[in-house]
Amino acid sequence: MGNGSQARTTGILLAAGAGTRLGMGPKALLPYRGRPLIEAVADALLEGGCREVVVVLGAGAADVSATANLDRYRTVVNRDWPSGMGSSYLLGSSSADPADHLLMALVDQPGLTAGTVGRLLSAHRPGRITAAAYDDGGQSGTLRRGHPLLIDVTLRAAVGSTVHGDAGARLFLQAHPELVDEVDCSDQSTGEDVDTPEQLYLLRQRP
Repeated sequence: MGNGSQARTTGILLAAGAGTRLGMGPKALLPYRGRPLIEAVADALLEGGCREVVVVLGAGAADVSATANLDRYRTVVNRDWPSGMGSSYLLGSSSADPADHLLMALVDQPGLTAGTVGRLLSAHRPGRITAAAYDDGGQSGTLRRGHPLLIDVTLRAAVGSTVHGDAGARLFLQAHPELVDEVDCSDQSTGEDVDTPEQLYLLRQRP
């Protein structure tokens, strides 16, 4: 794997939210190609080249664990999930091998593919953050940064120190754009999240 250093990568799947805006319960259990969405996204992380996948559960954790087949993954439960995504980020990071890079992914991104994961791992350079980017749909040809996000092992502490509330890594990315490499993954998916009922069509799209 050409990720530019000897460090391996742990995938962190953030799946603790209640899906309040969508109003259908935890998005981890949304039906996607005949199984819960969380299974498809976790599989993409592992099959794309992550050494291990840590799944961070929260809202409805017992139901998710009972319904989805997560035997191949390590699951942790964020009891503080109502505080926002930041607490799930920090729990996932602390649960990963301290010698690994982190690949942060969101459970509500059904278009995530193993190809996207492999592309980020191959493109990653030491000491930097590698982000998937997608066509913004406009005429300018510009890209929109999205997920997954590969955080170099040397930056884990610095990024973590800025995480709080629902911000995740966003504050660090805004403060240090010079450390971020964007990788075009538009041929893999649109990179959209399922946040509202109007976006449920993303669950019906074929690869």
